Amino acid sequence: MTRAAPEPISAVGPPLAGRASASQRWSQLVFLHWRVDAAMVSPLLPAGLVPDEYDGSSWVGLIPFVLDRATVWGSPPVPYVGSFVEVNVRLYAVDADGRRGVVFVSLEASRLAAVIAARALFRIPYRWSRTGLARAVGELGYTSRRHLAASIRTEILVRPTDHPVVGDALADFLTARWALFTTVRGRTVHLRNHHEPWPLFRAELVRLDDTLLAAAGFPGVAGRQPDSVLYSPGVTTRFG
Repeated sequence: MTRAAPEPISAVGPPLAGRASASQRWSQLVFLHWRVDAAMVSPLLPAGLVPDEYDGSSWVGLIPFVLDRATVWGSPPVPYVGSFVEVNVRLYAVDADGRRGVVFVSLEASRLAAVIAARALFRIPYRWSRTGLARAVGELGYTSRRHLAASIRTEILVRPTDHPVVGDALADFLTARWALFTTVRGRTVHLRNHHEPWPLFRAELVRLDDTLLAAAGFPGVAGRQPDSVLYSPGVTTRFG
């Protein structure tokens, strides 16, 4: 199969084609990323995708944040079900047309209805978990523990700084992602999103006690320091 060259990475997302089907506010995001071998990533990707690489490496991300103000087809924000802490493990891939996107290995969320809907409609691998965020002076503490599998969990303590990240090619590669790939009825699907450019800041990982990465297929990764730690106060995202 002839593969197109990957599309350029841009901190500014292309506009959606047509009306947005949904929107969400993503707030208090922490981006933890590690270099990993592409051979670990390839078996976890939907059909037709290959690992997206930067500086000779594939990357795996552990991303906790607050999701709220969720709307569907222009509805008012959905109460309760549309507001929760999420922690996801994600990879980066390219399809044969050169389109880049995120591939989610797992997503932890505390709203069972949201988990069921995302799995049923889009085959996105959400897991029902007890998730939370504790704010202290200058620090953010995220926790997650999967229901019926309590050994699959994470505790993340991060200290954001006021040092902005601008014009950083690696940060753009890891965060400026304008689509996700998933598998629906045996077909790999490319689902678009759009938001304003990320406001990004350097951050310090204070503590990590995690088994989500190992459960996702990356044993030992959580035991070493991340290769990138970033923070964003958030954006509002629309989906095509």
